[in-house]
Amino acid sequence: MTTPLVKDRIYRSPQALIGGVLLLAIVCWLGIDALFRGHGHTPWLALAALILIVPLVAAFTLRPAVLAGADRLRVRNPFRVITLPWGEIASLRSGYSNEVIVKSGAKYQLWAIPVSLRGRKRAARRQAKSESDARRGRTGSAGRGGGGFGMGGFGVGGGAFGGLREADDATGPVRAETDKIMDELREMLENRGPAESAQGEITVRWAYEVVAPAIAGAVLLAILLAVG
Repeated sequence: MTTPLVKDRIYRSPQALIGGVLLLAIVCWLGIDALFRGHGHTPWLALAALILIVPLVAAFTLRPAVLAGADRLRVRNPFRVITLPWGEIASLRSGYSNEVIVKSGAKYQLWAIPVSLRGRKRAARRQAKSESDARRGRTGSAGRGGGGFGMGGFGVGGGAFGGLREADDATGPVRAETDKIMDELREMLENRGPAESAQGEITVRWAYEVVAPAIAGAVLLAILLAVG
């Protein structure tokens, strides 16, 4: 029996991507302007600031991603990349942040899937409105359809409102987008966790391509400020 193919999924925050692009554009515009038009130590200070700030902005906005494959969950955070076989994951937890907890007890935050308390409140309001509309629908159905009156002998309401309620039940509760993503990941964990190919060791790699230039920029900036 062949194992069903699981399509890889990539999760990123659209808001973070948009904010990162805008912030990088502003930083680069100001930095390059100071670099070419500044006098004295200003160009060097602008260069050091660019070397420090650009990698950090990119790390916290453009870089984070969660890549869910058939055998592994790859978490790309600002300064680390964590590769987790599904078989080593104990649970996926949502609180004030979304986290993956491994069987050893360690936990890793999912930067690319931030919790939106506003989104949860909005989803709760939509759910409450949906339930209120359904209750009003059932009440109207009972009041109008009970006597079987209507055009051409057809009763009004009973079947129609029942159909709407069934559709609501099939759709399920309204949830925030990031909570839906966590539900998808939990489903993948449940399906792929026991698979033989989804076993292995957890690897953690530091993002030296982000850390190294940021440290270099910070050191250069500190030297320039000390020298005056």
